[in-house]
Amino acid sequence: MQHKPLNGIRILELGGYISAPYASSLMCALGAEVVKVERPGTGEDFRRHKNDRSPYFIQYNAGKRSLAVDLKTPEGVELVKALVPRFDVVLENLRAGKLASLGLGQAECAALRPDLVYASVTGFGNGGPFAQRPAYDTMGQSVGGLYSLLGDAGTPQLTGTILADLVTGLSTATGVLAALVGRAASGTGQHVETSIMEAVSTITADAVSQYFDDDHRDPTRRSRHPQAQNFCLKSSTGEDFAIHLSSQQKFWQCLVTALDRHDLAEDPRFATYPDRERNYFELVEIVEAEFRTRPAREWEKRLTEADVPFAPVLTVSGYINHPQTEWLELVEPETNGVSLLRPPWRFDGTRPDRGGVAPRVGQHTREIAGEVYDDSRVDELLAAGVLFTD
Repeated sequence: MQHKPLNGIRILELGGYISAPYASSLMCALGAEVVKVERPGTGEDFRRHKNDRSPYFIQYNAGKRSLAVDLKTPEGVELVKALVPRFDVVLENLRAGKLASLGLGQAECAALRPDLVYASVTGFGNGGPFAQRPAYDTMGQSVGGLYSLLGDAGTPQLTGTILADLVTGLSTATGVLAALVGRAASGTGQHVETSIMEAVSTITADAVSQYFDDDHRDPTRRSRHPQAQNFCLKSSTGEDFAIHLSSQQKFWQCLVTALDRHDLAEDPRFATYPDRERNYFELVEIVEAEFRTRPAREWEKRLTEADVPFAPVLTVSGYINHPQTEWLELVEPETNGVSLLRPPWRFDGTRPDRGGVAPRVGQHTREIAGEVYDDSRVDELLAAGVLFTD
């Protein structure tokens, strides 16, 4: 049996899209029961009018249960309040203050269960000049510095995926888990707060260090390359490889051996790490030219035998289907057109699977509401449109 360390933990999720749902999906895979609160009818926007068939919704919500309830009604709010004492965590990523205005803020929920972990995810925090701005991943990457950092000087550019939302989900899960550990020791809950702007700082820490190391100059895409001594190189057959030498003299000698260019080791421009750092862009041209002379298979052999730190540059499909990914059991078999990513941890050698499929809108409404209301009251709320079931 797979080790699921969060077995017994219940999470009530009020939110949508990615940052909070990704956090709860990780915890769901670790054994937590996650109940997703959605609007009646169409459910969360990320379903994109495809119900349980949206690949995006499936990736972030598989294994959860769906409660469809109209929080614009007093009856809907009262139902959620009745459910709160049965949950260990309330997780929300609505605009700052939204749930409090409905009577479901941290103070109200903590009064219902004092050891509750209440986690709030916003775009920019619950105060300050940006607090009430709408925030998507684009805003997080932009204000967090990623668009300038991952672009060339003076030409910031969009990235190819949702770096800000995903790191916010991971940061949120980390905060919730820390609060649960604290609760086990103290018996009291906490209000965990984070934001996209804060979470992005966890992946710009090196760039911040560069800023101070380089006399307060803003780093860009190429700033770190001379320090890292890294290269992205195309073989004669078109495949690409990435190499990272860092500052060790050993790996420079390894690369020289793989290239069969021992003359470079004696070249005063490249003899030591400081030399290579100063003359990095000259070295790039030389190494790129060498790589274009041999096929990928030969470079794979040469780099491996010489112990050069390298990796093939994979596409998403290449990553999903790579033998190392398969060995790690990171990706579940494709079902209904989607392969689910498993969580990036193993416990006693076992990686938890995602388990289950994405719920239909309101699929579990009746049974969840039935935890606190009798059948006649549930039927009444369904007939009134306060509750919805698919």
